[in-house]
Amino acid sequence: MTTLGIIIGNRGFFPAHLCESGRRDILRVLEEEGIKAVTLPVEASRFGAVESLVDAHKCADLFKAHRDEIDGVLVTLPNFGDERAVANTLRWAGLNTPVLIHAFNDAEQKMTIRDRRDSFCGKMSVCNNLRQYGIRYSLTRLHTMEPRALSFAPTCANLPRPAPSCAD
Repeated sequence: MTTLGIIIGNRGFFPAHLCESGRRDILRVLEEEGIKAVTLPVEASRFGAVESLVDAHKCADLFKAHRDEIDGVLVTLPNFGDERAVANTLRWAGLNTPVLIHAFNDAEQKMTIRDRRDSFCGKMSVCNNLRQYGIRYSLTRLHTMEPRALSFAPTCANLPRPAPSCAD
């Protein structure tokens, strides 16, 4: 069974409720694909997301505790996400496994202050920080996509080993 460390990124001033639904959706898809998830418990931070350096330390410690079973890391951005917290989680965990960056789609009819994700831009920001830290990562085929999309599930199950470098 494949086991993935899951980082659910959150940016404090973006709608955090999207992390709750995003977490639920991504974990459901992974479970349906037979992929085990190692992620912060919901009560460890707001919706179990990583949005601060404190959260990054918690998630890195969790990943280190499961180092021998984690085959790769999925960074999922239900909203913009905090690029420093995501990058530091990966840096401090020191897993040396493939990393896949995923961002949720914005819905045109929900581009309000209450429901705007802006994951598109957040993904670029996360990737920029990973590049600065020299952390290699892979990208989904489309820049943003719903986890339920047929093209998403096989991407997770077939994480490359080693990950192709987007950091070079």
